[in-house]
Amino acid sequence: MNSIFKYIITETVKRRLKKKKKQSAQFEKALKNTKVEFTHIIHDSFFIVLGVLSAGFGLKGFLLPNLFLDGGVTGIALIITELTEIPLSILLVAINLPFIILAFSTISRQFALRSIIAILLLAITVHFIPFPIITNDKLLIAVFGGFFLGLGIGLAIRGGSVIDGTEVLAIFASKKTSLTIGDIILIFNVLIFLVAAYVFTIEISLYAMLTYLAASKTVDFAVSGIEEHVGVTIISDKNEEIRLAIIEKLGRGCTIYFGKRGQSLKQIEIVYTLITRLELAKLHTEIDKIDKDAFIVMHSIKDAKGGMIKKRQSYD
Repeated sequence: MNSIFKYIITETVKRRLKKKKKQSAQFEKALKNTKVEFTHIIHDSFFIVLGVLSAGFGLKGFLLPNLFLDGGVTGIALIITELTEIPLSILLVAINLPFIILAFSTISRQFALRSIIAILLLAITVHFIPFPIITNDKLLIAVFGGFFLGLGIGLAIRGGSVIDGTEVLAIFASKKTSLTIGDIILIFNVLIFLVAAYVFTIEISLYAMLTYLAASKTVDFAVSGIEEHVGVTIISDKNEEIRLAIIEKLGRGCTIYFGKRGQSLKQIEIVYTLITRLELAKLHTEIDKIDKDAFIVMHSIKDAKGGMIKKRQSYD
């Protein structure tokens, strides 16, 4: 009889210890994930704040005091400001708002929330911070105004947000038409420049084109091509967890293929996925949660067709 009681007690203790170990492991994993997310939030927030300050400086230090324009949503806001005298800060929020709402379904909720915060910060910066007027030289205004504005847009994108909703519209429209994202952005801006030439003068429109070119090249420099897809190759011993994270957290498809390590010739599974630049920050966060030592190779994709290019519904 004593042996039976001893067996029951022993098994009960074993189960409790096993349950505690499982809970401890779950707690450690949750703690690790929280630390990774917090680190990435700080990192991304730094880029967003820096981007907002740069864009605000480009607008108030160069473009706005000298009646200069740019492309995108910012260009529309500048045109309306000159015609109606409505504060630029209000227009930046009002015109971008429909595009950010569109981003909830087109990209992700996290991206849309970050973008709302970034745009509100830009509006506050433009309205309250008294940036000095740097120059009255038209060429310098177009080049450096575009540079600082483009740098701000690029840094905000690196932080996982946008301060100009044109990219969101382009991504959405590219899924509905045969046009590429770059084509849609170009058409959108050509229309803005035509309106500027009609409402103001051809000279102002030409300078607006120069400003846009400077801004777009700076954006490319800052984020290596926001409008393009990015091919990502991931080599990790935890490839199955990374595969599930890509599918469930980002709503993207991926491909698994086999390879061998160069030194040991050990066979490994390699994960390959295709995402947009706007999703790159989130992908890095999810991979770091699983394996901080994962080997990641990224390269720009000019165009992609067929397969699972369109984003699936994520569980985030």
